[in-house]
Amino acid sequence: MAEKRKILRYINAEEYFNRTVDERTVKETFNFEVFKDLQGDIFSAQELLEFERLNSDYRSRIKLLSPTALKKEFERTTIEFSWKSSRLEGNTYSLIDTEVLLKENIEAIGHTKEEAVMILNHKKALEYARDTRSNFKNLDLRKIENVQSIIIDGLGIERGIRKRPVGVVGTKYKPLGNQFQIQEALEKGCGLINATKNVPTKALLAILLISYIQPFEDGDKRTSRLLGNALLLSYDYPPLSFRSADEAEYKKALILFYEQNNLRYFKDLFIEQFRFAAKNYFL
Repeated sequence: MAEKRKILRYINAEEYFNRTVDERTVKETFNFEVFKDLQGDIFSAQELLEFERLNSDYRSRIKLLSPTALKKEFERTTIEFSWKSSRLEGNTYSLIDTEVLLKENIEAIGHTKEEAVMILNHKKALEYARDTRSNFKNLDLRKIENVQSIIIDGLGIERGIRKRPVGVVGTKYKPLGNQFQIQEALEKGCGLINATKNVPTKALLAILLISYIQPFEDGDKRTSRLLGNALLLSYDYPPLSFRSADEAEYKKALILFYEQNNLRYFKDLFIEQFRFAAKNYFL
């Protein structure tokens, strides 16, 4: 059973986060053994069957949609993904303001230019992933950097693998600081993702590992979510908008992986978001 694995052991998140950052006993540095630990089954047989059933329903529905209806549904998903992925990074645009920005190119009053650019970049990146979907069946360093380049365009952020150490708010975990080790970790991550046969697992690993490695000066988590969707789209699975994800719970799920290399909390969140996407879009 997948649940017996150490990376999937139960941790009471409420109790865990009732302790302060300095009170928690954590893995403070990047663990290269994580690639070995992540090999094998992450989802149970029952969960995999549910993914397949939901995806089969999704594929059946989109076959019945006209080109116009399909375009409108992808537009809706793009708006909601661009809004929520940006909001997870502190963007204060509302969903309605995001829709106006993406449809009419009108920026919301009282918000910074950078917030609008962040949202517009999500739209460009998701459209890029959809238009070149066959290219994302396998990941490599160049494809990851291409996505990051779109995500951070016009925001004054350095492109490509960072050359300086970075910290992560809310945790003592420190990502790799050496450029060559960062590249090594990315290559190992791509190897693991590419060798994984199950598509939802590929997407989950992409989201988690890019966030954990933190290979860029900024835009890592936005890039990770985009890459997860690029993988799903490349294999004809529904993209995730994360619309119903609670921001605090999402951050807790990532921190549990950073500090304990435990992905159960994030896995449950991923399943919840997959169900939401499969049942609410492309109807």
